[in-house]
Amino acid sequence: MITLNNVSLRRGAKLLLDKATVTLNPGEKVGLVGRNGAGKSTLFALLNGSLHEDGGDCSIPKIWRMAQVAQNMPETEETATDFVIAGDTKLIELRQALALAELAEDGMAMAHAHADLADAGEHDAISRAQSLILGLGFKVSELDQPVNSFSGGWRMRLQLARALMCPSDLLLLDEPTNHLDLDALVWLEAWLKRYPGTMIVISHDREFLDAVTNVTLHIEHAKLNRYGGNYSSFETMRAQQLELQQASFAKQQEKIAHLQKFITRFKAKASKAKQAQSRVKALERMEKIAPVLADAEFTFEFKEPQNLPNPMLAISDASFGYQVDGTNKIIIKDVKKSVLAGQRIGILGANGQGKSTLVKTIARTMPQLAGVVTEGKGLNIGYFAQQELDVLRSEDNPLEHMIRLAKDLGPNAAESGKEQDLRNFLGTFNFAGDMVKQAVGTMSGGEKARLVLAMIVWQRPNLLLLDEPTNHLDLATREALSMALNEFEGTVMLVSHDRALLRAVCDEFWLVGRGEIKPFDGDLDDYQQYLLDESKRLREEAKTITEVVDVTPIEIDKVKPVVKSSEQKKLDAARRQEINALVKPIKKKIEKAEKDMADLNRQKFDIETQLSQPISPAEIAQLGKNLKLINENLATIEEQWLEWVANIDEIEASFN
Repeated sequence: MITLNNVSLRRGAKLLLDKATVTLNPGEKVGLVGRNGAGKSTLFALLNGSLHEDGGDCSIPKIWRMAQVAQNMPETEETATDFVIAGDTKLIELRQALALAELAEDGMAMAHAHADLADAGEHDAISRAQSLILGLGFKVSELDQPVNSFSGGWRMRLQLARALMCPSDLLLLDEPTNHLDLDALVWLEAWLKRYPGTMIVISHDREFLDAVTNVTLHIEHAKLNRYGGNYSSFETMRAQQLELQQASFAKQQEKIAHLQKFITRFKAKASKAKQAQSRVKALERMEKIAPVLADAEFTFEFKEPQNLPNPMLAISDASFGYQVDGTNKIIIKDVKKSVLAGQRIGILGANGQGKSTLVKTIARTMPQLAGVVTEGKGLNIGYFAQQELDVLRSEDNPLEHMIRLAKDLGPNAAESGKEQDLRNFLGTFNFAGDMVKQAVGTMSGGEKARLVLAMIVWQRPNLLLLDEPTNHLDLATREALSMALNEFEGTVMLVSHDRALLRAVCDEFWLVGRGEIKPFDGDLDDYQQYLLDESKRLREEAKTITEVVDVTPIEIDKVKPVVKSSEQKKLDAARRQEINALVKPIKKKIEKAEKDMADLNRQKFDIETQLSQPISPAEIAQLGKNLKLINENLATIEEQWLEWVANIDEIEASFN
């Protein structure tokens, strides 16, 4: 078991854990929750040995094998399959032992090595690795592609697959669902349910936590509190606990007031001095129950739209995509859809199938390539871009964004554009004091998301287009967004991998895939089952091809080798050249961003190492400023390469 006994843990000058004590039993699936900055990732660093406790004792069984997702961007020409197989460190060690035995021509050692390899699962290592890769959203044709041929987001998926490939007794997962689409998320959830070891996971996805955890560990006020059950159970128990705490605090305050009144009244009287003194001591001995000073939750609401055109949109024989060098690249075609007042539409589909393209076209940031999109009279769109920087200027501050927005709307604005009114409005979104003058480029992802929401609310839209609005939001803010959307009287079109939000908000679903948009006849549970069935089918087909044909796996139509004609080979080569010509400039941007992120991560590690050493307060302050700037730059660059990754996905999907 894992035991923390009176553990104190600092990160620089900040005390994150103060004499924390908790026990985690073998086989438990633990959700680690707490507000941003509470110390969740730092606790992971303690568990994996990269940090040491400042006080107390942290104990993990020495025989336990540990697995976690490496945070570095892999740079290798290894195939995706070989890279993931290398995550099984025991298997790799045994392969090396066999190679040495064969080199020494030691028959006995070779026999032992073969037996050990059989026990370690050598016979099905390829199929196990490829099941992980396909489950996380890769195509069969990509199984033998070099790791370096993938963009950053997909390489991080390979890092996740590599961690899952590693036999382990303890699995540490820090935000494993980041950048996964719903298809891959559902598969990962199913895999983790079968994981036999002890797992600790950090996530802001409540439905994911509910599905894969049975214990919740809450970090608050530098303490660790253990709750039996998943995240929803934790919320219920914590609410009851806070209610009892508030009642106890109120009663205690009444008792303190009564004691204080007695002391004040009779302390000066000789006849009552003894009783008054005893009450002073009782007051001093009384355990102070902390008042429930829960941090103010971020809440907001969308104001009633000024009008509700019906239909909001009419789409006729439209094709959506983008233009490159004057050439149309169609991703979705023959779209015939109407969007009515009050509809709440969830948009489903795998990465690269065109969900963002659809939303961007409706939001007027991309033109349709064919057909007609007719807007209802008085249509007012509120658009939340997947990458907040699509609509934000990094050098401007929140107040400047609001002033410019007010000028753009002019007399059509629903609210006053006076500077003080804009300041007051920003204050309701937790942009108070100097924050209204802070450059957006230095803000966290969550702060940028809040600013975009503020700008949308201020415009008083009647159609909301939301493309992954929860990517940078914590659980409390996601809940606030869900409540606000449920009270919104207009129309909502939502792209999200947050199933709790989709369930709470959407009444119907559209499925985007294979170049078309069609209604999905079912709910999210049906969609999850559909995704699991598809994932299972792909794994079985990949396994069959690997067993039947010892060649590079290909897209599966038949379980037999496909002999291509010379004409088809020419067409494939031309297709690859066309794709390469389109993605090459984007890949250069991605490579530079990845190098910049690697450099910043090295600087970050160096600073964190220095902060863990005894240094002066002045040095701590300076290093803290440097670390903040590095984190801000990392967030900005990551958002940029995520957008470029999505662009490549859409380009490649348009050729399939």
